[in-house]
Order: sequence, then structure tokens, then C-alpha cells
Amino acid sequence: MLILSGVIGILTGLASVMLKVSVHSIQHWLIEGFQIEYANFFFILYPLIGIFLTYVVGKYIVNDYGGHGIPEILYNISKKKSLIPRVKMYSRVFTSCLTVGLGGSVGLEAPIVVTGSAIGSNSGLLMHLNAKKRNILIGCGAAGGISAIFGSPIGGVIFAIEVILMEVNTGAFIPLLIASVLGSLTTMVLIGNDPIFSFNLSGEFIAAHTPYYLVLGVLTGLVSVYFIKAVLRTENLLEKQSNPWLKILIGGAVLGLIIFFFPPIYGEGYNTLNSLILGDPAVLLNRSPFFSEINNTYFILFYLLMIIFAKPIAAALTIGSGGSGGIFAPSLYVGGITGFLFAFANNFFGIYIPIPVAHFTLVAMCGVMSGVQHAPLSAIFLIAEVTGGYELFVPLMLVSAISLATTNYFDKNSLYKNQLLEQGKHIPETKDEEVLGLIDIRRIMEKDLLPIHPDAVLKDLCGLVKLSNRNIFPVVDEKGNLNGIITLDDIRDIMFDREKQNEVQISKLMHSPPDTIQPSESMREVMDKFERSGAWNLPVVDNGIYLGFISKSRIFNAYRTRLIRQQRE
Repeated sequence: MLILSGVIGILTGLASVMLKVSVHSIQHWLIEGFQIEYANFFFILYPLIGIFLTYVVGKYIVNDYGGHGIPEILYNISKKKSLIPRVKMYSRVFTSCLTVGLGGSVGLEAPIVVTGSAIGSNSGLLMHLNAKKRNILIGCGAAGGISAIFGSPIGGVIFAIEVILMEVNTGAFIPLLIASVLGSLTTMVLIGNDPIFSFNLSGEFIAAHTPYYLVLGVLTGLVSVYFIKAVLRTENLLEKQSNPWLKILIGGAVLGLIIFFFPPIYGEGYNTLNSLILGDPAVLLNRSPFFSEINNTYFILFYLLMIIFAKPIAAALTIGSGGSGGIFAPSLYVGGITGFLFAFANNFFGIYIPIPVAHFTLVAMCGVMSGVQHAPLSAIFLIAEVTGGYELFVPLMLVSAISLATTNYFDKNSLYKNQLLEQGKHIPETKDEEVLGLIDIRRIMEKDLLPIHPDAVLKDLCGLVKLSNRNIFPVVDEKGNLNGIITLDDIRDIMFDREKQNEVQISKLMHSPPDTIQPSESMREVMDKFERSGAWNLPVVDNGIYLGFISKSRIFNAYRTRLIRQQRE
């Protein structure tokens, strides 16, 4: 495991270097000659070409295209025994390079996490490791990816623990640490120390700014809620278009128009954040149709506000129309713009006391990432580590907590879980749910209950009572449909009355079960039905056809067996 974690970290670091260098080279080559004083119509065309090429390469060459990366990883861990298709070890590097390199408004973090996770899963499969150890190696790939792309070893480990892995024991920490460190070292050796945010944070946290940070926490929480809703609704609108080529055309064209009016949305946008943190908001209007307003502070404030609204839509258009990337970078970007706008507006209008723009920009990045991904610890350590802003731990913790609490008030799920729910996929949130999810309804279904026809009489049922060791009898017609059930308690008072034995029909005695279970339902839904009905036994039916019964005791026995097996592994 230790050797594998190191290899995974190095391979993920190599993939990260390839992706970063390729994307930045393409972007530099495409916009190198653009004049900052003039709008450039190539901004409309580039994203459309990028999404088109991504779809073609993904569908016809690597056979892996579209979709969000991290939700797929979470689903594979939860429902597919930590098995990730081999193609994802390289496919997302190529497709994301085309999407982001040509201006797609998404990030490289999710693709590299998918790549690293796929390397981890397939390494474990190659070495014939069980699902639990493959799960740890997937976490190693994710940690190595975040560490390599950000130069943040601690942030990579925390991200793997908080977002990717459901539970981690102390034995898993060492592989995660090794993978994260080697991922970061690989990047440093090959391309040097090339941080995403290239500045040194100066100044310390001042307690007098605490009320501002409280307001910022609520604000970033509300922005996170908007971000989640905007992404989901935009993707749902695109999903209604069944023709993939028309979807590419519509999504790419609208995305191109957005980038034409808001060039800072082009690609990841980290360069724009660097300029803002260094106190140069006028850079926002470079290469835009509004360059003439570069000295108009009121217009810049409005422009910043519009970017906050436009960026989540642009990210959703990029992915929803067939591009490849993730919402990790867009959430950081929107957070940075939000924090800068908040602090810049406060200082411009002279509200109470001046506040440091760089501090609030960074802390707001943490707040929106925490709210969108429901990963407060990852956000805190990532921002602190990448920027060297360890002096900001107090406001980072405060804003992250308030932002997540605000987001939870409106929506209990992260964007990743919401995306899975939109696809009809549910992933367990606890260890109990995970173990229950491994139980197959058909395998624990009991078929030894003796059925009786609704036209039969009480005497026939009494004959079955002698043969059966159960106290429930399903009433099933000649077509196999479940009409109802009868229990011993229903006939206890009359079963020895000879006159009634020949006269009373089963159809008069039967009653509906408290609830029924479909064989396709999850064990979480089954347990909810047991909880609501208060029953200990419920029938299983498939389109009305009786299949058998499930009892709580069988579920508990199966749960215990699965739990013991996992502990042994």
C-alpha cells in the first residue's frame, strides 16, 4: 500500500503537469496577440470549438465524455465497489485540455482528481486488492491530484478525507500523506514552484474586522446557494435537448457570448483573481467591449456583480453542453470576486472603517468553496496553504462555518450530491447506510410463507396453518397478484368454528399489508417503510406480482454479517 500510494502520487503529479502546461500553452497561444483596448470576437468562437472538439474526442476516440467528475467518483465508491473505468486514467486529461484551453469556464481540479482516482482504483485492481483498500488508493489519487494542481499537500489530504472518502482510519493516513507529498514534489521538480496565487500575504487579522467577516459569511452562504441552483437549473435546461450536436451549438454559443462580454470568465480565471488581490480591478475590463469604462469605479462594481451571476451559468453551460471540467475552480473564482466586491465597495463608499481587500478576497473564496462543496476543512487549509495566509485562520474558520450553516438552511446537500440526486442516484451519508446499501433485497427475501387463493375458505387456511411455521399468509390469485394478507391474529377467534370454516371466504378475512416493497428499492427506502409502518414483515411485489416477504430480523442478520466481513477486510 505504501509503495502503491507513492507511485499513484507520482503518476498523478505527472498528469497534473501535463494538463496544466498544455492548457496554459493553448490559452497563451490563442490570446497572445489580443489588444487589451478592444473586444475580440474570437472569444465567442473559441469555447464553441473547444466543446465540439471535446465531444468528438470523448465520444469517438477515448470513449469517455461529458459530465462532472467528482460525483461520478463518489458514486463508483458507493455503488460500484470502488471500481473506476480504466479509460478515466487518461481521458479527462485530453478532454479537459481542449475544453479549458479553448476558454471553457471550468477548472482543472476535478479532471485531475478523476485521473488520480482512476489510477488509484486500477492500481488496486491490478494488485488484486479488496474494495476497502482500493477506496484508500482512490483517496490517494485525489489527494495527489489536489496537492499537485495547487501545490497544497495538506489541503490535498483533507480534501480526500472530507469529500472523497466516507471514513478513514489511522492506517489510511500514511498512504494519503505519501501520495499527496509526492504529487506536490513531482510538480515542483518538473515545472518549479508555480503557485496558482503568486503573491505574499501581508498584514494580520484584526479583531475589529470581525463584524465584517460575519456579514461576509452570510453573504458567501447566499452566493453558494445561488451557485448551486444556477448550475443545476442551467444543466437541467440543457438536458432537455436530446440532440447532442444541437446541445453543443446552443451551449457553446451562449457561453461564447457570455465570455465576449465578460472576458475574465475565460478559462479558470485565476489570473484575474491575482490581479484583484494585488489591487488592480481595472484589469477586469481588458479585451472587453467596456474598456472605455476602465476609470469608472461605479461601472466596475456593477461589472463585478454581473460576473458573480454569470460565472456559475458559464460553468454549467461548459459542462452541460459536452465539455469536460469541474466546478471546484468556478466556486473559488466566484468566492474571490464576492470578497473583493464586498471589501472594495466598503472602502470606496467609506463605510465605517477600511478593510483589507486581499484578506476578504481570500476568505470569501474559502466561504463559497465551503458552501458549494460542503467541505469547510478543505477550504480552510487549501486557502491558508496556497496563499501562506495562516494569519487568517480565525476569519477563515468563522466565514467557512457561517457560510456552510447559511447554505444548509436552504439546501442540506452539496452540489455534488445534488447532481447525483438529479440523476436518480443516492449515495450513503453514514457507515450504516453504506452497509445497508450492500444488501440485496432478492437475496434476503423469504419465500417460505404459504400463499392462499382469495376464493378459498377458512377451512383451507386452517390446513395451511398446520403445515406452516409462519403466522402470515399472503393472499395470491391465479395470476400471482398479491390481493392482501392474513395473520393468525385475524382468524384466532373463529378458526375452530366448524360452521364458519366452510362459509367464511378468505377474501372477507384478508386485509392490505401496512406497506409493500419493490425489488428495485434501496435498503434505505425499505428501512424507511419499516419505520413508518411499524411492521416487522412486509411483502415484496413487482408490478403487483407477489415475490416473497422481507423481515426486519433478516435485514439485521444480513447487516451484521456484512459489517463483520468489512471489519475483517
